[in-house]
Amino acid sequence: MRVIVCGAGRVGVGIARRLSREGNEVTVIDQSKDLIRKVAERLDVRGLVGNGSYPQTLEEAGAREADMLIAVTYSDEVNMTACQIAHSLFNVPTKIARVRAQGYLDPKYSDLFSRNHLPIDVIISPEREVSEAIMQRMSTPGAFEIKSFADGRIWAVGVQLKDDCPIINTPLRQVAELFPDLKITIVAIQRNQKMWRAHSEDQLEIGDEIYFIADRQDVQRALEIMGAAARQARRVIIVGGGNIGMFVAQGLEKLGSMKIRLVERDIKRAEFIAESLERTIVLQGDGLDRSILREAGVDEAETVVAVTDNDQVNILASVVAKREGAQRSMALINDQDYGAVAQAVGIDRYIDPRATTISTILQHIRRGRIKGVFSLSDGAAELVDAIALETSPLVNKPLREAKLPEGVMIGAVLRDGDVQMPTGDTVINAGDRVVLMAMRENVKDVEQMFRVSIEYF
Repeated sequence: MRVIVCGAGRVGVGIARRLSREGNEVTVIDQSKDLIRKVAERLDVRGLVGNGSYPQTLEEAGAREADMLIAVTYSDEVNMTACQIAHSLFNVPTKIARVRAQGYLDPKYSDLFSRNHLPIDVIISPEREVSEAIMQRMSTPGAFEIKSFADGRIWAVGVQLKDDCPIINTPLRQVAELFPDLKITIVAIQRNQKMWRAHSEDQLEIGDEIYFIADRQDVQRALEIMGAAARQARRVIIVGGGNIGMFVAQGLEKLGSMKIRLVERDIKRAEFIAESLERTIVLQGDGLDRSILREAGVDEAETVVAVTDNDQVNILASVVAKREGAQRSMALINDQDYGAVAQAVGIDRYIDPRATTISTILQHIRRGRIKGVFSLSDGAAELVDAIALETSPLVNKPLREAKLPEGVMIGAVLRDGDVQMPTGDTVINAGDRVVLMAMRENVKDVEQMFRVSIEYF
């Protein structure tokens, strides 16, 4: 596949790395010579200095032969224009654009991105994606990773095992025997920065990060069994009133009787948020100011979420909040290098918007009947939600005869509204929703399993 990526920022480089690693022909465009030089040196891609919205630049990048254009520059207008030109002049089949300004995304302007106006196939809104990720993690605070699939019926959950976990040093086969009615499948284990597909004889150790796929109804019980259950917060403080902070507050308001405080430094923005929200108390001030945090009731807060546009402020605000009595903290961190720092200083969870955006883009890049994708551990593996077709090699045979690649593990199957945990005897039917884990080297195999073949028509 030939792909043009406009923008050599964190997201652009991340998606270029992923696509080039899989053998695609990738060209990255950016106006910064330094960024393009770094991309060309580090990745097996072609770098081009220029403006992605200029016809000449796109033509030089190979737009006439391109299968896809992904526009993720820092300018919404450049991203939209690049997609328009890619469509009108070069007939590029698939166009993806990152659009941050919420004015473009107002539902009353929903026709804007139609084929007859701005022909963009997929709009990525990082603020909304990140806000949803924060909401999901807040709903299950005992987990460090949460992603819902199959219209919310199936969840994938990441948990770090502590020394009080009752299933430590127990083979996974035995765990399944101890809890036969528990609808979960442990699909991956990460230990000492190494991830592998889980096997029945694997024994879990303290500090392991495990990923399991489960019926939504069984997630809380599974966390209790793993010693990772935690009550959902009823008192929340949000530091930062940008789009993300405001979206999170709006989402929390819909949950009901939750006490929400939001701290915003800019007085005009604070006034705007106070007028826009219904039940959130907005405080104007610095999220690093202990007196402001105390006024917000930090000593009674169960969760503090720091989502300003400054990583250092988010980390420090989280640390200060915990020292002032908050039970848990969550920080938005754009720079991947700060992730380890956040964990070292006691921040309970951090959100990487780059990883969230890349997962969303991958969902639309993957071939076949793929409905959802979530990247694990910077691309070491992927969780995939797909629909089985009649022509799939998975269909109409027991899974033990399906010859799945070593790095692929099916976690759950949704059939006629019922979530089923797979066994060797499970037979996948056409139309089943299948949620699985695939290691990086087996992602292409998964695409082939769910690809529409000519016999389907």
